[in-house]
Amino acid sequence: MVKSLLVFLLAAGFLTGCSGTDRLKYKESDVTELYDNALRYLNRGQYKFSAVAFDEVERQHPYSSWARRSQLMSAYSYYKANKLEESILAAERFVSLHPGNKDAAYAFYLIGICHYLQIADVRRDQKETELALAALSTVVRRFPFSEYATDAKMKIDLTRDHLAGKEMKIGRFYQQKDEYFAAIGRFTNVIRKYQTTSHVPEALHRLTEVYVELGILPEAYKTAAVLGANYPESEWYQFSYDLMQKYHMDKP
Repeated sequence: MVKSLLVFLLAAGFLTGCSGTDRLKYKESDVTELYDNALRYLNRGQYKFSAVAFDEVERQHPYSSWARRSQLMSAYSYYKANKLEESILAAERFVSLHPGNKDAAYAFYLIGICHYLQIADVRRDQKETELALAALSTVVRRFPFSEYATDAKMKIDLTRDHLAGKEMKIGRFYQQKDEYFAAIGRFTNVIRKYQTTSHVPEALHRLTEVYVELGILPEAYKTAAVLGANYPESEWYQFSYDLMQKYHMDKP
């Protein structure tokens, strides 16, 4: 990889040998030449090379308008090369330097997508999910009419459902360990924070179960009633209804 990168830099005209030594130094080039070189690598699908090339535009001409363009193009190139962390860093640098730029919407969207692509299953830490949610929410909040807002909204729904799934998994674990109050906290979080997700009916049923296990039947009945009122066709309501019948309570 190091050898390939060196060949690339030489081909791009970035490096030249120093007389009498084997040291290499950067060759200063015209900004449009540098940018065109980077664009050629991008168009050829050589994304790692294009990322480095766009970085070189900014390095040599940091105060030019081309430098601002190159920052975002570098972030995009890293994304296409599946170098997601590098893409995030480049996009974050862009928005920190140019928060009011018209392309800030895309930069935030790119940050969100890169985090989104790194989301782990619900058995693992959900830091990437939370970071994806934060970046995508920024797109929707600050740039609601941008071309990225619709897709950001869809992915927000998916990230919220994922986070709710994590809460449910932890809540079920606590319930199985008879740590009922910890379980109540998790199931309640799902109901309050993730009301529009697919996990709410189960969360209500699990709360019903926990209240029954604690012997707090009035609260179990109230929770089952909420489940019945909002999700009457759900299988979870049927489970809660059957559970209430065991205690000779009327249909919620």
